[in-house]
Amino acid sequence: MTKTESKVLVDISSLCYTNGGVDILHDINLTVNRGDFIAVIGPNGGGKTTLLKLILGLLQPTRGAIDVRGLRRASGTGAIGYVPQHVNHNLNFPATALDVVLMGNHSASRRLRFGNSRREVMQAHEALEKLGINDCADRKIVALSGGQRQRVLIARALVGQPELLVLDEPTASIDTKGQTDFYDMLKELNKDLTILMVCHDLMIVASYAKSIACLNRRLHYHDSFRSSGDVIDIFYSCSVQEMCPVGVITQNIKDIRPVGGKDD
Repeated sequence: MTKTESKVLVDISSLCYTNGGVDILHDINLTVNRGDFIAVIGPNGGGKTTLLKLILGLLQPTRGAIDVRGLRRASGTGAIGYVPQHVNHNLNFPATALDVVLMGNHSASRRLRFGNSRREVMQAHEALEKLGINDCADRKIVALSGGQRQRVLIARALVGQPELLVLDEPTASIDTKGQTDFYDMLKELNKDLTILMVCHDLMIVASYAKSIACLNRRLHYHDSFRSSGDVIDIFYSCSVQEMCPVGVITQNIKDIRPVGGKDD
């Protein structure tokens, strides 16, 4: 195995996904390397969540391939930690934050018994501590803020010690004030984890992501940028026939700016 190959966690090649005769994703090619922080951007209905589900194995490609052998080598337990876009919380269920995190333990030995070992409880506390909310361990989910609940869900994803953390619009339930702290936390996690995240906020992408995948049925990958201006400019690097999915939106934003005015 070459050094370059050893870095590859997920390799997607010529992937297509059709549902009910409709082409949802077409000819997708993407490589996720260890240490990446990739933001997936695109319009609603562009296939972002579908792509994540294909990577997770929840859906199967119509054509093409997803190779996750790098993940199987890299992690001995849960290769991928997943935080979905919408979680149906039953806030009346008397679960504590610690209870929820323990649900993320998928070790083989766990299937053969009831209850949690002392080691598993310790790992759950460590995951909560890593996200700065171990003081909430014994609090009921209903008593937590939206941001705290989202951190609990990430702790649940981390307790299996994954190599790749996949997040689908993780700040949907977090107020604006808490989003900066949340993304600062993700940036810290990225020192040890690879992150693949669906996000709509271009400024967040500019501040935290290392690369961008623009997705609207087809995918356009940009592996580097230096500023928020670059984030906008790269949307024009695609051909007329295959423009990045947010290119038209970005052009409209530029068109309505007053002549000689400063960019926001």
